[in-house]
Amino acid sequence: MVFRRFVAAALMFVVWAGFGLEAQAQPQPWPSRPVRIVAPYAAGGNSDVMARVVAQRLTEAFGHTFIVENRVGANGALAAEVVIRSPADGYTLLWAVTPPMTIAPAMTKLAYDPIRDFAPISAVAINGFVLVVHKDFPAQTVAEFIAYVKSQKEKMAYAEGTAGSVTHLAMALFAQRAGLEMTNVSYRGNAPAMNDVIAGHLKTMFSNVSDALPHAASGAIRLLAVSTAQREPQIPDVPTVAESGFPGFNVVTWNGLVAPAGTPRDIVDKIAGEIRRATDGPDFAGRLKGAGANPLGNTPDEFAAMIKVDIATWAEAVALTGLKAP
Repeated sequence: MVFRRFVAAALMFVVWAGFGLEAQAQPQPWPSRPVRIVAPYAAGGNSDVMARVVAQRLTEAFGHTFIVENRVGANGALAAEVVIRSPADGYTLLWAVTPPMTIAPAMTKLAYDPIRDFAPISAVAINGFVLVVHKDFPAQTVAEFIAYVKSQKEKMAYAEGTAGSVTHLAMALFAQRAGLEMTNVSYRGNAPAMNDVIAGHLKTMFSNVSDALPHAASGAIRLLAVSTAQREPQIPDVPTVAESGFPGFNVVTWNGLVAPAGTPRDIVDKIAGEIRRATDGPDFAGRLKGAGANPLGNTPDEFAAMIKVDIATWAEAVALTGLKAP
């Protein structure tokens, strides 16, 4: 009798142990713990602000904390390297931005491949640029701008916020397509470059829209054309470069989310779906606009296509400037 009770107890233990092992083997639903978003720039800048807006929204949507972790260095490449070395389980994401993802590959050797090593999730927002001229510049349109530059005996100089920046490469692309020969003058950022255009030391530049708007409103500069495919909502009367005679011209920067390659597609789709819902809402969209960006929230496949196009675009621009590292 005692032996039978012992055997029965042993069988019950095996059964319960089996249930326990099976429960442990079942994958936990994502997310079941905090998720980190590795950001490539210092806290406080526009890109970092947008990353934190997104982290807050995802925290509210998924019920687990999304933490922004700033990893500054190597012009954004350090953050990308941190992410590709992380498990592809949805718990480490990269706050992806244009320079380290699509410009840097054309300029230098990297420890990562932006297409092979990442799974695109969504481009959360885009930033456009605008061709500006000093208030006394004679041209009122892109066509007049081109005619004026071509009429000059010497190459006209333009301001740009550091060599290899989008403001530099955007003008290089535009000049090449317009058949212009121009000389770049580099500054340490968009603001000091804009200051010299306002002062009249240089007559033109491509500026990010948010920096240009206050000076256009004051009359210090004029806006000739925006670099985006469609007109900017803030300045709907300013035409695009594309509609000013250069179809297909579309120069933007973006901020978005990518994950390590191999991250399960259902996790990628969950995050992308929430980003899309957020960008469709006025509150979230308003916060992005407050940081100087236009909400987008595209799909993973659309974002992947955008990255490929941008890599080709910036490779062309870098080749024009001769900035590619040996």
